[in-house]
Order: sequence, then C-alpha cells, then structure tokens
Amino acid sequence: MITFTAMPSRELACGSAAALITLGLSLTFVQTTSVPPGANAWPVVFVQVQPQHAWFGQPEPAVLVD
Repeated sequence: MITFTAMPSRELACGSAAALITLGLSLTFVQTTSVPPGANAWPVVFVQVQPQHAWFGQPEPAVLVD
C-alpha cells in the first residue's frame, strides 16, 4: 500500500524538478542571447534600426520581358 502513495508523490517531485530545470535553462538561454556577443547587458544601450524602404531585395518587382 505504501508503494501506491509513494509513486505519485515521487512522480510529482520529479516532474516539478524537471519543469524548474527546463524553466531555468530557458531563461538562461534567453538572457544570454538577448545581446550581441561581446556586448554587456548593463547599461542598456538602444540601437537605432535602419528602416526598410521596401521589401527585402530590389526596391521594385522584377519585370519579365519576352
């Protein structure tokens, strides 16, 4: 009878530990990839993004000529 009560609590503990480990690794990955290599996360530096003038590539669609 003890086995039936011990198994769910063990599975709950292992599942919770696995979820916490996965969450910790995910947050670490997001934090380390949020800035370019060699840059410090603090202080926060805002980078001005160059706007796109049109779609990627040519500014006008290509015209096929026979």
